[in-house]
Amino acid sequence: MSTPDHAAARAEICRVGRSLFERGYVHATAGNISVKLPDGGHLITPTDACLGFLDPARLAHVNAAGEQLSGDRASKTLTLHRSLYAARPDIGCVLHTHSTHLVALTLAGVWRDDEVLPPITPYFVMKVGRVPLIAYRRPGDPEVAQLVADAIARAGVAPPRAVLLDRLGPLVWAETPAAAMATLEELEETARLWLMTAPRPAPLPEERIQELLSTFGLRR
Repeated sequence: MSTPDHAAARAEICRVGRSLFERGYVHATAGNISVKLPDGGHLITPTDACLGFLDPARLAHVNAAGEQLSGDRASKTLTLHRSLYAARPDIGCVLHTHSTHLVALTLAGVWRDDEVLPPITPYFVMKVGRVPLIAYRRPGDPEVAQLVADAIARAGVAPPRAVLLDRLGPLVWAETPAAAMATLEELEETARLWLMTAPRPAPLPEERIQELLSTFGLRR
């Protein structure tokens, strides 16, 4: 039986999944969402589940050791999600999608491997920041967890809010599912703007970026 904390987390995962599906950020059975529970365990969407039609009772519940306690079989990205929670104890949700414009960006060629999109809008600077590219590995490959952990470590005092998996799409994390969804939306919208604009827009000038960082107390 779910505790009140579990019930609220299950409902929020399903709400966010449905919202992403209905607005085209995910399709078919692509993508996954997890939430950290107060006891150190996690809820995560099942493998091959459609995020638009999740059943709260069938979400996979795993304990702090990664052992499944209930629900349908956990997503094959469970190891990756758990490694992120270990690397970033401050986060409460991890979200992965195959968002069209971000996958297209990896196919067309990212801006730079350490920063897949340039800072072309103020809200991208404020809400997303630098997003590194993670080299392609097959879906579910446990090596991806180490690649992501290495990217976070390299970022130093300004850890990223997301990474972009080559040919697979973004991996985003935040304190809550709603916050992770907001970061994803800004990231996908910036990729769409970048890909649809010709000639490519110039990044914001460095002095304007520093103004944003100073005004809003941000690091980049």
